[in-house]
Amino acid sequence: MALKVITPPASEAITLEEAKNYLRVDVNDDDVLISDLITAARMFAEAYTWRALLPTTYEYYLESWPANSVIELPNPPLISVDFVKYTTADNVQLTLDTGSYIVDTANEPGRIILKPNYSWPADELLPGLPIVIRFTAGYTAVPKPVKQAMLMLVAHWYENREAVIHGTVSKEIEFAVTQLLNQYRFFGWS
Repeated sequence: MALKVITPPASEAITLEEAKNYLRVDVNDDDVLISDLITAARMFAEAYTWRALLPTTYEYYLESWPANSVIELPNPPLISVDFVKYTTADNVQLTLDTGSYIVDTANEPGRIILKPNYSWPADELLPGLPIVIRFTAGYTAVPKPVKQAMLMLVAHWYENREAVIHGTVSKEIEFAVTQLLNQYRFFGWS
């Protein structure tokens, strides 16, 4: 299995203005730094929760078809599936007929499920990662607790521009951030 970002998020979960208000920063001197911290906070939250926070297009590569009729897709919530393609042993790329499967966006993780009386193609597959699924996942509105955790991280990193070892400040920030993110953490990935 492999996962590759094809189209990253078009914007961030929190705006520069929101972050500057939270930081109580009125000048533009650190706008680039704050913007970078916003991106880093989103990436941290995505890695911690195993979710796509903003609409992102991915390609998910598989070595073979599953033994059952379901393919689970990473980084919930699933928005849509663009295609399922596979390459045969004689190096011919084919697209799986969209009429043979349904896209389940209601469950987490989102899934591709074969319809009754359909099966995965029987063609011999090219070695490596011959199956590619292009899909989009992410929230249309990032949950407020996740945004709050990101703002706390941005503020902490803005005030502490190197690793923090002293006192309990870093432990308190870590605890607060993880508690906010834990309610969105995805544990069901297999």
